[in-house]
Amino acid sequence: MAETVLRLNDVRRLFDVSAPWLARVLSGTGPKTLKAVDGVSFEIRRSETFALVGESGCGKSTVARLVVGLYEPSSGGIEIDGVDIASLKSRAAQAPMRRRVQMVFQDPYASLNPRWRVKDIIAEPIRTHKLVQGEAAIRARVDELLRQVSLTPADGDKYPHAFSGGQRQRISIARALASEPEFLVLDEPTSALDVSVQAQILNLMKDLQRRLGLTYLFISHNLAVIYHVSDKIGVMYLGRLVEIGTKAALFSQPRHPYTRLLLDTVPDLAMTGRERQPVRGEVPNPIDPPSGCAFHPRCPFANERCKAERPSLLASGGTLVACHAVEEGRLSAASIDSTVC
Repeated sequence: MAETVLRLNDVRRLFDVSAPWLARVLSGTGPKTLKAVDGVSFEIRRSETFALVGESGCGKSTVARLVVGLYEPSSGGIEIDGVDIASLKSRAAQAPMRRRVQMVFQDPYASLNPRWRVKDIIAEPIRTHKLVQGEAAIRARVDELLRQVSLTPADGDKYPHAFSGGQRQRISIARALASEPEFLVLDEPTSALDVSVQAQILNLMKDLQRRLGLTYLFISHNLAVIYHVSDKIGVMYLGRLVEIGTKAALFSQPRHPYTRLLLDTVPDLAMTGRERQPVRGEVPNPIDPPSGCAFHPRCPFANERCKAERPSLLASGGTLVACHAVEEGRLSAASIDSTVC
């Protein structure tokens, strides 16, 4: 078994979304808290791609920002190679960990400084972490990184506005690789790109992972992309993980009703004629989430226990599932349709 690189232990992240004090006094309302991440636990092994999938607003991007240290967890622990990142208080202690963990953001148009040339954008992590000494050596390293992402050294003298969306995302990947990281957090890196360009970026990232031995946390709402890149998948709903499993297990025989409804949105190219059920209803307000299982207002299998008691992740059929209906056997084997992506 490969060693564990990242481990999240019951991580929560709360945001205070209260109105100003005077407005609360005049309206007679109290403080309000948004539970963006509500008790998430999982681990990622070296050279593995772990994907988080779910509808918009489920907390995927918050998890990504917690892992790279842009947010601090309200409770719980995040360990990288056994080191709790919350225990690293000083900038000097955090620097080695920040070098090893890098992030590629969703929007390649907003994540690059428009006033800097590409060579300076990519060289910034090299200078910050003092990985290479001397301007000639730094430029040689920048040229090498540009070639790794299928750009040319001459592109380093241009500004970001001279590039297409796919090329800008390649620059973002080169910048992330500049600090020689071992772990990359990819927050919907292809969602702002055309489909043909998405395939190029995904193939590039898989190639880089093979050549450099990288470990990925991949965030996406696109199940086709998830199927292409992932080894293991965690399905999130309203800040909670409802199912975790390998790609093969989760796509062939999903257990949680929400996972099954998500997979029903994937086009049936084989035209099997299997009856599909669209995802019903709307995601509840995360400021005032439902009691018990957060999915119960939209679940066709919910009962009174689902409304009152929060389910725990339990092993079932090759995956970990947080569902009372699965635990009690109310979802028979016949009702769990095989899904082919």
